[in-house]
Amino acid sequence: MYITTVELQDFRNYESLNLSFHPKVNLILGNNAQGKTNLIEAVYLSSLGKSFRTANDVEMIQFGKKFFRVKIQAEKKNEDVCVEMAVSKESKAVKLNGRKIRKISELLENVYIVVFSPEDLKIVKEEPEKRRKFIDRELCQIKPLYFNRLARYKKILLQRNTMLKEQKPKLSLLEIWDQELCEYGSRIIIERAEFIKKLDRISSEIHRNITNGKEKLHVQYEANVPFMKSMDEQQALFLEKIKGALEKDLSRRTTSVGPHRDDLKITINGIDIRKYGSQGQQRTAALSLKLAEIMLIREETEENCILLLDDVLSELDEERQNYLINSLSDIQLFITSAELSEKVRASLPEGKTFYVTEGKIEEEKKCNTESVIESLK
Repeated sequence: MYITTVELQDFRNYESLNLSFHPKVNLILGNNAQGKTNLIEAVYLSSLGKSFRTANDVEMIQFGKKFFRVKIQAEKKNEDVCVEMAVSKESKAVKLNGRKIRKISELLENVYIVVFSPEDLKIVKEEPEKRRKFIDRELCQIKPLYFNRLARYKKILLQRNTMLKEQKPKLSLLEIWDQELCEYGSRIIIERAEFIKKLDRISSEIHRNITNGKEKLHVQYEANVPFMKSMDEQQALFLEKIKGALEKDLSRRTTSVGPHRDDLKITINGIDIRKYGSQGQQRTAALSLKLAEIMLIREETEENCILLLDDVLSELDEERQNYLINSLSDIQLFITSAELSEKVRASLPEGKTFYVTEGKIEEEKKCNTESVIESLK
């Protein structure tokens, strides 16, 4: 699948834009703070209905304007997809193929997008929350039910934490929240465990290829509530753990048990690289995880995803740049950068190049050799 066009109105620093893309490579070049990332942020909205940069939709409205509008069209194997979104300070409306949707989960499983930025290169060494977001972002794309369960779990968790902060929490109400938290949390744990098992298999193979077999990557689920194979066992264990932590939770006024405390353990040759890995090992592991994410989407959906490389090539050495580019010849790429070497540009498949200056975009025109020769006759 691939994005064909994007239309923007009052989105970030774009007052008005209508752009057509190449199904293979789209280079988006320009100095910093000109709007390169803003453009691919708009493209990303068609996938999950939200930004990969901010949780607040209103931040994407151009300064001084009342709303923004985005329209993205894509082509898949058997159908065309059109996603439209309009956001004001008071409301958010999303249409899929001309039909207004009630829930964002209805948007999922239509446009599959993976974003890879310099922040993702830090995913291995930074706090567990970044690794949980990495897991959740992927699972939400391929499993709309997971998206709904995660949203419900977060809402219950917020309500429970609010009650824990009260001067005299009602234990009878806490028990009700505990039952619901265990139900939705257990489903999340089981989904994550299955996903991470697949992620480990694919990323290990990719990492072995990148390092020419010198290193063995292993990704392991560190579940706050240990994973159990059946739903009944999972819920029973969750409930036991959360009841056992009640005194601590009342003292700290927050919930200490559940998948909101999960993490990924990432090792190379048995060494935990979150703490002891070199920067090169951590970056290679992050690259392996991102490429595994792309392959997982293909495996689960039988569709190629779209990859947004946001100023990340300059962060990789030449060997890893080449591996990344050679691995992605069959999917649509959006590459933002201040500049790309001629060597890198020559290694890319065919495509289009756009130059961004202060929210204005100009497409690079290819020289037509035949017309030049004809004009010289």
